[in-house]
Amino acid sequence: MRRLGKQEIEDIAVGAALLGTGGGGDPYIGKLMALQAIEEYGPIKLLSVDEVPDDALVVSSGMMGAPTVMVEKAPSGHEAGKAFKTLETYLGKKVFATYPIEAGGINSMLPLALAAQLGLPVVDVDGMGRAFPELQMVTFHLDGISASPMVIADEKGNVTLLNTIDSLWAERIARSATIQKGGSVMFAIYPMAGRNLKESGIHNILQLEEELGRAIRLAKEQNVDPIEEILRLTNGFKLFHGKVVDVNRKTETGFARGRAKFEGLLEYKGEKLELRFQNEHLIAMTEERLLCVTPDLIAVVDAETGLPITTEGLRYGARAVVLGIPCHPKWRTPKGIETCGPQYFGYNVEYTAVEELMEKGAAAR
Repeated sequence: MRRLGKQEIEDIAVGAALLGTGGGGDPYIGKLMALQAIEEYGPIKLLSVDEVPDDALVVSSGMMGAPTVMVEKAPSGHEAGKAFKTLETYLGKKVFATYPIEAGGINSMLPLALAAQLGLPVVDVDGMGRAFPELQMVTFHLDGISASPMVIADEKGNVTLLNTIDSLWAERIARSATIQKGGSVMFAIYPMAGRNLKESGIHNILQLEEELGRAIRLAKEQNVDPIEEILRLTNGFKLFHGKVVDVNRKTETGFARGRAKFEGLLEYKGEKLELRFQNEHLIAMTEERLLCVTPDLIAVVDAETGLPITTEGLRYGARAVVLGIPCHPKWRTPKGIETCGPQYFGYNVEYTAVEELMEKGAAAR
């Protein structure tokens, strides 16, 4: 157990936005909520997953909806607390701790803010090791753990309790309700026993986010390349270095969908890259070859600072480096690929690990 203060929050926010692969909500809004909560309630207690009792009730907290909506429809700060209280009443049991559902700009921050408000610890574990756009796209679903009962709450005070037959139906119904509530809501989801969290979750994700954020922050004063530090910590690959020349983005069916095009710079001059995203970046390809595809991580970072750029933050003219990062091994299982591989999102390509694609690309070049 240790306590998180303001500097830890700053670093985690940066690392979470990187692992969020362009999605997971606006990192600035999430960071402000967590920092305000620390200011009001004091440091946050962070537990390793091994410190959670096997029979304790743990519940994930976070935001669902289109990240683009969050820029204009800021949360009030009370939604997640209402969702948790409603779920506790329904289950007739107190929540022992919360944990992030994914790595993402806001969805790694909201559990920290909620924990400070409610006096709960946060567990250093999540269900993705990255960000994905749909509720069933978690390792808990792969292991047969249900998303419901779940509660969603909006900034107006509307609270909805869902008890669905499976996690796919939880996604469908909750997504429809989210659209009616303005495109973004806060949730309490995937209630489970501590033993299930230990078996199914991805461990030490907040620690990795903090290490990434700290490495990016310290890179300039230590005179090291922040992008090389990111690749070292994630076992990742540099896919492309270029300038954003076109962004086509729209919010529909509760998601931010679109594509971004890059023209190559330096050693990539003369090449073109296209990214396609649904909240998160899902596929990266040049005119000749596939570079990286979901469930592996595709991250866009500023070419100078190494700071992550979200899908809603992509702008014409930005100089950026595109990175490919191997996903957690659970996503490379048949059920993992079925759940969030390229064909689920409508791309007619087979999943190939990013390291294999890089080997083929090196041979081709």
